[in-house]
Amino acid sequence: MTKAKITVDRDFVLSDLDRRVFGAFVEHLGRCVYGGIYEPGHPTADARGFRGDVLALTKELGTTIIRYPGGNFMSGYDWEDGVGAVDERPKKLDLAWFSTETNRFGTNEFIDWCKAAEVEPMLGVNLGTRGMDEARQYLEYCNHPGGSHFAELRRSHGYEAPHDVKFWCLGNEMDGPWQIGAKTAQEYGRLAKETAKALRWIDPTLILSACGSSHRQMPTYGTWEYEVLDHCFDEADFISLHTYFANKTDEIDEYFGVIDQMDSFIKEVVAICDAVAAKRRSPKRIMLSFDEWNVWYKAHTIEHMRKPGWPEAPALLEEIYNMEDALIVGGALITLMNNADRVKCACLAQLVNVIGPIMTETGGPAWRQTIFHPFALAARYAQGRVLQAKVETPTISTKAVSDMPLLLASVTEDPASGRLAIFALNRSATESLDVTLDPRGFGSRLEVVEALELHHPNLKAINSKAAPDTVTPTATADVRMSDGQPQAILKPLSWTVIVLEDAEARDR
Repeated sequence: MTKAKITVDRDFVLSDLDRRVFGAFVEHLGRCVYGGIYEPGHPTADARGFRGDVLALTKELGTTIIRYPGGNFMSGYDWEDGVGAVDERPKKLDLAWFSTETNRFGTNEFIDWCKAAEVEPMLGVNLGTRGMDEARQYLEYCNHPGGSHFAELRRSHGYEAPHDVKFWCLGNEMDGPWQIGAKTAQEYGRLAKETAKALRWIDPTLILSACGSSHRQMPTYGTWEYEVLDHCFDEADFISLHTYFANKTDEIDEYFGVIDQMDSFIKEVVAICDAVAAKRRSPKRIMLSFDEWNVWYKAHTIEHMRKPGWPEAPALLEEIYNMEDALIVGGALITLMNNADRVKCACLAQLVNVIGPIMTETGGPAWRQTIFHPFALAARYAQGRVLQAKVETPTISTKAVSDMPLLLASVTEDPASGRLAIFALNRSATESLDVTLDPRGFGSRLEVVEALELHHPNLKAINSKAAPDTVTPTATADVRMSDGQPQAILKPLSWTVIVLEDAEARDR
């Protein structure tokens, strides 16, 4: 059995953990909205058409913030189409996903759904086909208390109080040639700057995120971030990152490399942000919003992307996740936490049906995909602050990553409860890891409160309507205290969370 060690010290804190890192994404795409979160007539639907089973699973998932209405859909969206009397809203062609959009679900419905789901809304403005004027009008509609045209329009629609949405995205993937209204870095940077300026004049308390490059393999990557921020550095609070993980070789060791590449991506964008700050000799630090990330490669062909005839809410991008995908998502969550000093928001894309942790049958049940479980456990147990963890572990070499650590881990401490949570991924396909935790500066009476592992002998195992619990977390007895130190045996290819409590602090 291979040995590994995690050392943490209560005084060595990386950062407070922003709860917005456990966000998700709802786009008008496929069955994410229609047949996903919204299905009037469903046996569990309330009077507003919100599926009760999906709401319950969203709460269980632990999502904290939801990005809406896109995505690519955002770059052709007229927000006015989705407010007012539902029966008077226009049907329109959605050029992003070659579908017909009914607009029966819009901004006010989304805000109501967020309240029902107990999550924070994140809205985006269309900087593809539209621009600054429509963006300021949209903000006025959502956030201004009254006395102006668009605020009074909202009130006439039955919403007296402003929605008070704080987090706004300035467009989506604007360097992507697939994007409606794609722009150069100069075009977008100038537009983002002026749009942000106008929005802040209406509501100076906003948090604004500028578009980073669409993904790390874009030819514009790096130069795009620098030039965009060179324009809007003073106005933006965040810059966005997007990535989707693919199993290109069907070799688990190579697949695991995407996690290390995600970490490199984060550190590269941080360096670019700080280079723009250095040019200005500015102490300001741009934070990162990883507002699209997930596994996505099986449902990625043109057949999965488009259906002929401009259908309403067709089944698109319905990725079926397996055990190895859950390990990747678990590793990505550890990576996000280990970069908590700069990653202050992240959105798993998407929430339901469309590359989502939740799947539904129209008119039927909803169930948890495999990737649901590491996200739900991280959102539940990662509280307070992230500690600087020193991980001593063997490594392996792969084509994608040389010296890839077998053990990937993150440790959080919640000062309010005195609880310590360890999240650990064993990337060895053959060896169990005998892991010792050396917790320095904590009381001598640490106790194991809970230990759960996600493991299945078949990496291709999935959860389905017929067998929704094939892959699910189980309690593990392979965690014990030895001379005041927790020790755990981590199975090969497993993701584990261990929760400890300081009994001295609890008893005081």
